[in-house]
Amino acid sequence: MLPEDSEKGRTLSARDHLLVVIDPVARRTDGESVRIAKDVLGAGASIRTCLPEGPEDFTKALARRGTRRLVVIGDDRTLLRAVGVLHRERGLGGAALSLVPVGASQSLARVFGVPAGAVAAARAVLEGAERRLDLLVDESDGVVLGDLRIPPAGAVGAAARGPAGAAAGADGHAWLRTCQSFVRTLAARPSRVAAAPGPGPARLRVEADGVTLVDLDQPVADIRVTAGGGGVAEVEVRPSSVGAEAAPVRVRARTVTVSGSDFRYRADTVLTGPVRSRTWTVRPEAWGLTLPR
Repeated sequence: MLPEDSEKGRTLSARDHLLVVIDPVARRTDGESVRIAKDVLGAGASIRTCLPEGPEDFTKALARRGTRRLVVIGDDRTLLRAVGVLHRERGLGGAALSLVPVGASQSLARVFGVPAGAVAAARAVLEGAERRLDLLVDESDGVVLGDLRIPPAGAVGAAARGPAGAAAGADGHAWLRTCQSFVRTLAARPSRVAAAPGPGPARLRVEADGVTLVDLDQPVADIRVTAGGGGVAEVEVRPSSVGAEAAPVRVRARTVTVSGSDFRYRADTVLTGPVRSRTWTVRPEAWGLTLPR
């Protein structure tokens, strides 16, 4: 027999049983929004709350979700972690994942159409509908929900200081911050040796569905791959040129392979590498996200 909501006198369906997993960063940075989201969800469904303290606890919580619908409260990194765990467990084909965005990084939530604000997002969890979305997956089981970017070799250092690098610094230990301070002090001192020129553009081979778009003899300024829907990815390659800017190469493909010299890439908010080769494949409608009707 299904449990009954004592306040509203209605029978709860399987859809009304939620496992709410709350990211620890969200709890620390905006506890009020977390509380509001829990209150709204609890008023409309039977909820079980999980408070993981780290990635291992997070993975265990998702594995024990049973038949409950999964709701995560956190930022883009929380959403990425949830999709990654479910992909590795081959659990993305089940019920849709729901997100209540709390935290500074919410660009993915905005792109997918998740409402801003704890109240609106929680109501969308209760009243919304599942939307199936394409997923980019690489051979090491890494996932990309939005954009994949490969910067030129000279921009890697700057990329590492972006959102992913900042997050790593925030979570670092005191000894790491001390080392970083010492390195900055040394860097600030004048050097007697002239600075070496920065590395040139990346030389990479880019293949889309087995067709070479750019080979190693053509320096690459920028590569962007997006799971655009319809089971194919939008691929844009900007070759580097002297003088006038080279025209970008744009194609749609199911599989994209990048190889050549060591390179780093940013998958959504995560900086990865260096690697020599990586292949991304589009999985059509591989995962579901609850969105407003």
